[in-house]
Amino acid sequence: MFDFTSRYAGLATTTYSAPDGRVIAYVRRRFLPPGAALPLLAEVAVQPRERLDLLTHRTLGDPLQFWRVADANDALNPFELEEDGRTLRIPVPQPG
Repeated sequence: MFDFTSRYAGLATTTYSAPDGRVIAYVRRRFLPPGAALPLLAEVAVQPRERLDLLTHRTLGDPLQFWRVADANDALNPFELEEDGRTLRIPVPQPG
């Protein structure tokens, strides 16, 4: 259902039966790991006006992996991480 690099890869799916008879498939909840528990690849400073997807492309080679950096820094809102000069933990990519 999801690409192997997706944050949702490996999560179970289930269904909900709506009162009108429709069956709706959805992905079960994803629990966030503690950021400090993720293996560290590097710590990097956010460059001036650098978006998280650009930082992730620079460090991990894939802008869609921004969620890994958010997880490693315990950020529920990835935009909080885009502060110039802030040091971010870059995790070693782990399988889905």
